[in-house]
Amino acid sequence: MLNWQELKEKCAGCTRCGLCETRTNVVFGTGNEHADILFVGEGPGQQEDLTGEPFVGSAGKLLDDMLSIIDLDRRENCYIANIVKCRPPRNRDPLETEQDACIGYLRNQTALIRPKVIVCLGRIAAMRLIHPEYRITRQHGQWEEKNGVWITAIYHPSALLRDVNKRPETFDDLLSIREKLRQVGARV
Repeated sequence: MLNWQELKEKCAGCTRCGLCETRTNVVFGTGNEHADILFVGEGPGQQEDLTGEPFVGSAGKLLDDMLSIIDLDRRENCYIANIVKCRPPRNRDPLETEQDACIGYLRNQTALIRPKVIVCLGRIAAMRLIHPEYRITRQHGQWEEKNGVWITAIYHPSALLRDVNKRPETFDDLLSIREKLRQVGARV
């Protein structure tokens, strides 16, 4: 396992898949490296590629608002990362081969953080981290324990921007996350 500095350097020079050819910046992750909760999205979009930070566009603003509802802040008490660290062209879903090339970085980040809770942001992350047949519309907000870590999925903030009717369900999911953090004695 690499330490934080080694891992960041390795990601910055990564050429494991074709996404490296079109990236502006590697989007490594952001937040408290000792947080008890890790949020995982699928991959960076255009704004993230330009800035090198996850969730900075309109979906990022919504995510920040969602986090504040449950007393979380991306700089203080949570960590945010993605399955893939480089932007897929036209913001398409990352291909399985791209996910395979990058998943080791996320596993290393997770091992360094040692979160008590992982929240998948959207179906792609849920399918990769929970199970391949995950159905976000039916299973969002449900909890599973894997290797002593509690994991769930909620709608991706971009989906909530497209369909405001999903917001009440997501509010309930956020309250469930806050309760789970209390149950596991997380520092928030």
